[in-house]
Amino acid sequence: MHLIHRFSSSVVLIFCLFACNHVPEDAPPPERPAIIDPNPPSSYLSPEESMKTMQLPPGYHLELVASEPVIQEPVSIVWDPNGRLYVAEMRSYMQDIKGTGERLPVCRITRLEDTDGDGKMDKHSVYIDSLVLPRMMLALDDRLLVNETYTYNLYAYRDKNGDGIADEKIQVYENNKPDDANLEHQKSGLIWNIDNWIYVTSNPVRYQYNKGMLKVDTLSSPPGGQWGLTQDNYGRLFFSSAGGETPALNFQENPVYGQLDLDSQLAGDFNEVWPIIGTPDVQGGQERLRPDSTLNHFTASCGQAVYRGDKLPSAMYGDLFICEPVGRLIRRAKMYYKDGVAILKNAYDKREFLSSSDMNFRPVNMATGPDGCLYIVDMYHGIIQESAWTQPDSYIHPQIKRKQLDLNINRGRIYRVVYDGFKPGPQPQMLNASNEELVAILSHPNGWWRDNAQKLLVIHDDLSVVPALKKLALGEQSIIEKLAFWNKSPAAVSRLHALWTLEGLSAIDEEILITALSDEDVEIRKAAIRICEPYLQQNNTTIFTALQKLKNDKEAGVKIQLALSLRYSKNPEAIALIKELRAANPGYPLLTKVATRSLEEGDESLAELRSSTMDMDGEDRDLVFQGSTNFKQLCATCHGMDGRGVASRLAPPLAGSARVNGEKDLLINIVLHGLKGPVDQQKYPDVMPAQKENTDEYIASVLSYVRNSFGNKGKVVSIDDVKELREATKERQTSWTLSELAEWQQNKIKKP
Repeated sequence: MHLIHRFSSSVVLIFCLFACNHVPEDAPPPERPAIIDPNPPSSYLSPEESMKTMQLPPGYHLELVASEPVIQEPVSIVWDPNGRLYVAEMRSYMQDIKGTGERLPVCRITRLEDTDGDGKMDKHSVYIDSLVLPRMMLALDDRLLVNETYTYNLYAYRDKNGDGIADEKIQVYENNKPDDANLEHQKSGLIWNIDNWIYVTSNPVRYQYNKGMLKVDTLSSPPGGQWGLTQDNYGRLFFSSAGGETPALNFQENPVYGQLDLDSQLAGDFNEVWPIIGTPDVQGGQERLRPDSTLNHFTASCGQAVYRGDKLPSAMYGDLFICEPVGRLIRRAKMYYKDGVAILKNAYDKREFLSSSDMNFRPVNMATGPDGCLYIVDMYHGIIQESAWTQPDSYIHPQIKRKQLDLNINRGRIYRVVYDGFKPGPQPQMLNASNEELVAILSHPNGWWRDNAQKLLVIHDDLSVVPALKKLALGEQSIIEKLAFWNKSPAAVSRLHALWTLEGLSAIDEEILITALSDEDVEIRKAAIRICEPYLQQNNTTIFTALQKLKNDKEAGVKIQLALSLRYSKNPEAIALIKELRAANPGYPLLTKVATRSLEEGDESLAELRSSTMDMDGEDRDLVFQGSTNFKQLCATCHGMDGRGVASRLAPPLAGSARVNGEKDLLINIVLHGLKGPVDQQKYPDVMPAQKENTDEYIASVLSYVRNSFGNKGKVVSIDDVKELREATKERQTSWTLSELAEWQQNKIKKP
């Protein structure tokens, strides 16, 4: 049965799904084995055999959606509005321990379809072929936005003749500067958030769709994160950083306000993981293992997803799931608030939602599907570490060779998590829906449907639906309420989508906003404050007066958002209101922090950088500021945003370092070729990988920034400095030790 035949039947179907899908609360997963195999076998298993190795809570099961040979090395999935599944396949990823041929254009995006409505993909086609490591996809309408690794350019692909193969390619965003960062440290994401902006990780930009093209908005600082990005019902974004061994970060506020993390945001032992298998192939060595040989800490967190479907237990709704492919597990996290701070907590005590004893099980991504289930992308790959970290002098190299993990390639699986009694729902046909019908779908119980309805309404740009959207946003009587089983105002999340859809259509007005600012739902009040920001820039006194009333709101989150948004006003009264919020709420540390940041107009580190570069010539100053962005995208994951290192001691501090402030060649050598061994009598988990694949300009910018930040006072490193030393040391194939560097420096001095 298709979703859309007649308007009334579609609404009935939507809410029958909502009303009839009652499933019991779930139980915790099984206990971990009393004895862990420290040396598990590495031979590959069939999908059916692999599923038998996976532990889930009672009532949950996995179903196979697709596997090799149809797909190989899958890394990401998206569905178009008609439920066709697109799979990005990195078929050149680590085909041997050296990463040979990784940049060859042999990767692809496959399209999978369920043609008979039984929930299983029974048709496939190669939608786009000959790509270089496709990493980001976004389904718009019948167009698929795609980004390849090592580039910033974005293209829209379309299948115009219906054969399952894209035959139209249009560039929608152009930036021809190459992205030279390591494969693991490039951007990912490309998700259309509820605020109608398209977000990515790492790169300090966001995009907005406008008449077939993407316009870019530059952020004050990179949002952090690496592989994976997700949103909850209210547009809260969750990032993850494998390089920094941080499973969740920068989820306190929208990245447009800057990057903000708190020590208290991950509760208890959240960073500890609980595999059911020994982990011989962990980067970092024995320090990353428990006595029972299992991984003791997140090290490859990625591919996170907030479950927003309607076919699994209600207790799971809104939970954050995080992949850990090195530990062969998936974490389930609950979120709660304290004093306005969002806090994540492991849903179980020393257990994980899903754990596997199959060494090749590599969950790298997840997503809520149109059928209401949670999907898992299993790369099913022997090596899950990029070649910069698998060199002969690394800890992991001999482990990979010993277990022959480098031979396990050319496979991959996609699973969906189902619950007892699950039956496939109707196949979406939203590309055929009218705009009036799409407004009704904004009240669907599955967030995937709501997101797509909002996106399509904004893309269609049909203002005839504005009256219906206003009624929904205001909770007034609508066609939904005329149904016998719907006897209350639309759910808050439906009204929230209506509010943001009006914003996306540039159809918001003062009346709607003022009403929303006094809504009984906290998330609607917060969203209304954000939508007011253009009015603040215009010094709209009516809106400012309405906002002033929220300074005494009972919810800390509302006052926090108010302090964030008021920074867009230069009105002296707005500044006074921020100061009042800060002074009146000393018990809310997050509010104090964001109010202070608003008063300082964003990232305070930029003020320090402006001061330290004041006397530089223009080119040097530009190089330092470019290095600031590059450092925050990559180096900060180990060295910390403040240059003092991270809590898990992944790398030496840079602030006040004699090496940083000393001879330029020493630093250039370390970055070009890497560094191993103890540093200042301190042992670190592993080598610093060589960065010689990056350009001379990239390396010069990072080192120039480091030497002029964190209290350091060093000279700028020029592009020619890096170029000359690269040539002089081109024969070097291994990482330096400090003693080798000292000897090299002495030999250099002795030369005439």
